Amino acid sequence: MLAQVGTRLSDTLRKSDTIARVGGDEFGFVLPLAVGAADAVTAAVRLQEALREPFLLEGVMVQVDVSIGMALYPDDGEDAETLVRRADIAMYEAKRTHAGHLLYRSEHDPYSPTRLGMAAALRRALEAGELVLHYQPKVAVEGGEVRGVEALVRWPHPQRGLVLPDEFIPLAERTGLIKPLTTYVLRTALAQTREWLDSGLRVPVAINIAARSLLDPGFPDEVAVLLAHAGVPADLLELEVTESTMLEDPDQSLRILNRLSAMGVALSIDDFGTGYSSLAQLERLPVREIKIDRGFVKAMFSDERNASIVRSTIQLGHNLGLHVVAEGVEDCDTLRDLGTLGCDTVQGYLIQRPVAAEDLTRWLLGRADRPRESESRLAHIVAGHENLAGHVDRVA
Repeated sequence: MLAQVGTRLSDTLRKSDTIARVGGDEFGFVLPLAVGAADAVTAAVRLQEALREPFLLEGVMVQVDVSIGMALYPDDGEDAETLVRRADIAMYEAKRTHAGHLLYRSEHDPYSPTRLGMAAALRRALEAGELVLHYQPKVAVEGGEVRGVEALVRWPHPQRGLVLPDEFIPLAERTGLIKPLTTYVLRTALAQTREWLDSGLRVPVAINIAARSLLDPGFPDEVAVLLAHAGVPADLLELEVTESTMLEDPDQSLRILNRLSAMGVALSIDDFGTGYSSLAQLERLPVREIKIDRGFVKAMFSDERNASIVRSTIQLGHNLGLHVVAEGVEDCDTLRDLGTLGCDTVQGYLIQRPVAAEDLTRWLLGRADRPRESESRLAHIVAGHENLAGHVDRVA
């Protein structure tokens, strides 16, 4: 395989270019005549095209993917060591994001002074217990009962204010902090679940987990210890994984998920439709729920293709016996249409924004104390054009 790849790559480059296999399945290139980013991208596209056709290996046709990272002299470094390291960083970012090829950018670099400073601050925040969890409820379309909450981690940074997970979780993944961060979130969420149980509220809590957890053979044991320490039944914990988190090692991921499921932990596929799951793979997974990505839900009215994806996902989920949740529900029209399509549960600003635990506790207790006006409370709200968000605020 490597010999065939090497031949194709060599045939693609100019005589002035240099190619070498640097180890494993990685190849390095030096393009001395490239002028700026445009030339580098053009070369990357040529290399991708060279590997697009299948390879014949012992009578079997094999398709491969390639991830390419690029660093430019002198913008990205003035010596070979720096350029190679930064091209390597861009390559791994291209692999992580399935971008195919990427130019180096400092925000990708865990070793840049800014990123190192943020990583050190995040480590201190974890050790000091300064990160907080906000909770967003998931509510049944029929009946309006709370089906559970999703725990969302926030970082109150002393200088930058509230830092959202989209910014610091990728940093944690690249700097080795994702494991202690996952443990921190699990421990904090389970402690809150125990508090709710003690106050008479049985609230399942969902937590997003990173790809690293699905590669860690010790992760299910850690979850079991944390559940026991908090005194929380396993069925009150739901772990959400994205399709892309299972790509790195699907077999190992499946083993970890099966062990968690056997413990009684609920499993859900988050952002469904944005990844690469096949139907065969989905049928193998021990999941109970799929969550439709908010991007599809929010664009239901503006794009028929997105509406078709939402409709098809709901049908697919029900055909497989799965519960279907729609994220990003922000208006009554979307809620009404999701109900018509048979969606089971909704989550989004229309119901409630992510809020601190004490605020959500008041909201939950308010709902528990309110007389049940109808088994189709959400449907009645939509039919009467009542502002659900305002209604929720009054209850809270």
